[in-house]
Amino acid sequence: MLSSDFLKNFEVETVFHLGANSSTTEKDFGSLLRNNYEYTKYLCEKALDNNVRFIYASSAATYGDGANGYEDNEEKLNTLVPLNGYGYSKHMFDLWAKKLKLFDKIVGLKYFNVYGPNEYHKGDMRSVVNKCFHQIKETGKARLFKSSNPDFGDGEQSRDFLYVKDAVEMTLFFRENKIVNGIYNIGTGESNSFNEFVKPVFKALNIIENIEYFDMPEILREKYQYYTKADISKLRKAGYDKGIYKIEDAVTDYVGGYLNAEDAYLS
Repeated sequence: MLSSDFLKNFEVETVFHLGANSSTTEKDFGSLLRNNYEYTKYLCEKALDNNVRFIYASSAATYGDGANGYEDNEEKLNTLVPLNGYGYSKHMFDLWAKKLKLFDKIVGLKYFNVYGPNEYHKGDMRSVVNKCFHQIKETGKARLFKSSNPDFGDGEQSRDFLYVKDAVEMTLFFRENKIVNGIYNIGTGESNSFNEFVKPVFKALNIIENIEYFDMPEILREKYQYYTKADISKLRKAGYDKGIYKIEDAVTDYVGGYLNAEDAYLS
């Protein structure tokens, strides 16, 4: 637990709260409520009581099916409808912070689909690149969900995939720019299909493309995001001017420098 004594004794200027129960299939909403909402409230209150800046991880899952857009506007938070318990637990804190008018002093970062080195601990929540790398190495083919939406072909479901190296740079931007507060999208501003996401893995391994599509589990079908794309104009306007990895370059870097390395803990 974060204590006032810790904050005072170590002269902490900023607290980052980036951890969460991030399982999009978690059925125990009590667990999500305690870990993603109540504990975040606790940390935020402790930080503010000690004049420490609070930066926390929200999520693109709060946008639901995207019907109300992907604009990181605090005034539009009430229009969003998450599709699963994880997204809702994150959304609850965003709404709490808005209600208490805290966004002039804290930062909420809506991370989109982050992937990259050292995600081995995430289990089934690992990125598709991580999963498919191991599938390709073992069987010569990758497995992706079939589409249950007529507007999207198999493997053409599309997300804003963000390389973790960019996610880190964007996050640190807020540590260095202490006057920049509010809700911000953390993404690339582009949307790529899962097919586009996986194909560079084959290329990096010099293996012929072979993708197999299988039925999406029933538990996901009504709660699945078929498309996401971060609006990062607010982030750019705030002063973030660094380049962002293109998806093929990022996946190639991940596979060549980490997944295909001898050290399994770089995966």
